[in-house]
Amino acid sequence: MSQHRHELRRFPWQVRDSGQLLLTAAAGVLLVASVAQTAGTGLRDSRVAIAFGIVIAFGELLRLSLPGDRESAPIGMAGALAYALLIKVGTTPALHSAQQVVTVTAIGMLVGAIPHLAVGRPARIGAMAARLLAVASVAFLFRPLAGNVDIDNNGRIALPLMASLVILALLVESLLSALMRADEQRSRFWVTLVDELRVQLPLGVAVGASALLMAFASEVMGLFALAVFTAPLLVTQVAFRRYSGIRSTYLQTVRALARVTEIGGYVETGHSERVSRLAVAIGRELGIHEPELLELEYASLMHDIGQLSLSDPIPGGATVLVSREDQQRIAELGAEVIRQAKVLGSVAEIVRRQTEPYRDVDFVPDAMIGDIGSPGPPLGSRIIRAANAFDDLVGGSLEPARAAEAVHRLRLGTAAEYDPRVIEALSRVVHRRSLSQL
Repeated sequence: MSQHRHELRRFPWQVRDSGQLLLTAAAGVLLVASVAQTAGTGLRDSRVAIAFGIVIAFGELLRLSLPGDRESAPIGMAGALAYALLIKVGTTPALHSAQQVVTVTAIGMLVGAIPHLAVGRPARIGAMAARLLAVASVAFLFRPLAGNVDIDNNGRIALPLMASLVILALLVESLLSALMRADEQRSRFWVTLVDELRVQLPLGVAVGASALLMAFASEVMGLFALAVFTAPLLVTQVAFRRYSGIRSTYLQTVRALARVTEIGGYVETGHSERVSRLAVAIGRELGIHEPELLELEYASLMHDIGQLSLSDPIPGGATVLVSREDQQRIAELGAEVIRQAKVLGSVAEIVRRQTEPYRDVDFVPDAMIGDIGSPGPPLGSRIIRAANAFDDLVGGSLEPARAAEAVHRLRLGTAAEYDPRVIEALSRVVHRRSLSQL
């Protein structure tokens, strides 16, 4: 327990939630206003509202974990968008208001979230608020048009309009999620937004298509269309869940492998985890995208695996204190171990070159260092080199003065040993951490 508290204190910028609070407040205000309006006018087409509410609750119950500690509710989102875009159910026009869409969607989300809360899972209020606001943006644009003869009877007008609104909803959700993640992780917004779109796009296509099919098919099949077009999305969600599970297991395996050096007494307890977290924080500070951040996390967790080949452990595991030849030998052996997995080639290369100095040849311009084809080490290697050296100097200490002294010492070696951009990013990360401890 004390170690867990130590980690939370050491990296507090990773749990900021001001963006989430603001987003939740906005969704709450919208919900209160919508519930009040719906209560005042009465619930229209209650049978249809209940059916769509059940689909939304079912989708929220079957939340899907996505890469990067994200959660999505594809079935619930598709059902909510379909309800917002509904034109007819059979021969009966759908004349419910945008406020009723918000009310039904929110109630469905809350009902579906109750079982998660009952078993101790996080509520994910921020993600729910983002989905609600995305659906609301579609509802307030489309519901005033529902009942228009040209839209109801002309698919050439309705389909492009509805498809455009579905795309809008997915963009709004991605934008709001990116804002929250950028605030929480202290990463660059545009980088975070690109990562969010990259992760959400494959599933978003399935969600949007299912929403459109539900909305159009309800005119022919009635509410039975909800069950028919929920099934394919459920199959897609199962496939994504398996992929996410494999990815999670992979990372857990890497973490377990990284602990071997700690158990064997080759490095200090928690060293690999601290270096990994610090390296990822520096990577975010430099604007690295998530796929490269994942490789960086793998590499930094296993950067000391080559020490297992040593007959006698280095005192304290501080490779920064041994000769460059020994550092390189450890890195080469570690890279060879990783390379045996045959799926982590880029990670092995990062580990192999982590001991190379930033500038080893005088004729290479600064702008070319680390670029493809240049002799300089890749950016991931330079980040691990700096993060590892910092932790070797500071260890588990939380003293701001000691951290500042370590950064100053690394900055003195910037001319040849360390990338100045990496050191400056490290300095900003450490400075934020120190301020949060005051």
